[in-house]
Amino acid sequence: MKPSHHRSGGFRNSNPDIVIGNFPWYEMVWRGLRGDFTPLAKPEGGYDGFARDWSMPVDRARLAARRIEPVVTWLGHVTVLLQVAGLNILTDPTLAGFAGPYGRYGAPRMVPAPLMPHELPPIDLVLVSHNHYDHLCDATIAGLIAAGQQPSILVPLGLKAWFDARDIGPVTELDWWDSVDVPTRVAGAHLRIHFTPSQHWSRRTPFDTNATLWGGFMLEWHRRGAQPWRFLFPGDTGYSGDFKRIRERLGPVDFLAVPIGAYLPRDFMKAMHANPADAVQILLDLEAKQAMGVHWGTFRLTQEAFDQPPRDLAVALRERGLRPDAVWLLRHGETRAIPLASG
Repeated sequence: MKPSHHRSGGFRNSNPDIVIGNFPWYEMVWRGLRGDFTPLAKPEGGYDGFARDWSMPVDRARLAARRIEPVVTWLGHVTVLLQVAGLNILTDPTLAGFAGPYGRYGAPRMVPAPLMPHELPPIDLVLVSHNHYDHLCDATIAGLIAAGQQPSILVPLGLKAWFDARDIGPVTELDWWDSVDVPTRVAGAHLRIHFTPSQHWSRRTPFDTNATLWGGFMLEWHRRGAQPWRFLFPGDTGYSGDFKRIRERLGPVDFLAVPIGAYLPRDFMKAMHANPADAVQILLDLEAKQAMGVHWGTFRLTQEAFDQPPRDLAVALRERGLRPDAVWLLRHGETRAIPLASG
């Protein structure tokens, strides 16, 4: 029997009443003309000031070392380098100057990428959450391959064909709740990677709306004598009941890379993009011990100012009685070690 999120010619959300992507062309033109996809105000100090305040030089020596215990580096937007169990894992590689075709068109990048594709350490695994230009970047993938990188790539159902057309592999497609085991560089340890549901949509051309699946990745690091350590990268998502189901099926999360930006205007973005209050609820639903904010402060995508998500996040955390650093806000290029729970 076909899963309920499969439909003829494509896919839908867990809640079938939430249909995203079927926007008439004239609505998109109208919204663009009225400024729905441009910040209503510049950040305090302007974009140059924001880039200075929210960037730092990459510690290249630190990235060059293979790490056993988890270390995370934010490369902007949704591109996260997770180093764990001796592996280098890259989420949604998007390092180009624009979030659009060939990295030359579309939403401009307002904070320079901390690294270019050829400057990355050896990447073992690339995780692609869905087929949107600010998550699957032609120029960044081409740059990785041109630099001699040969990572394994995990993608949602339907997206392998994009890589096949470019003779890039190996690529494995996953449906929601599918899992694969990945060997690590540590004896007696392995990673189990689950593809998890999210509330979103996909499109790369006017003719392929929701033809490929979307979702997130739960990584479980299994090691001798310890409980699994879990990292969740949910990709793009609006708030939904998916996160309570993820917690029920896979267990609590140790570290969460949660989207906190691209949420205004709310009437258009709510179903597809979590705002900071939604992000805090996602953290609570997953019983996440620690999170970092992603999907903000990089590309000029939506109405909120670049420095608005941190302010809204602080309010949301305070209203839920959570500590101010329950969601880390890393600077572009910043690396942090993720503490492992004791005991």
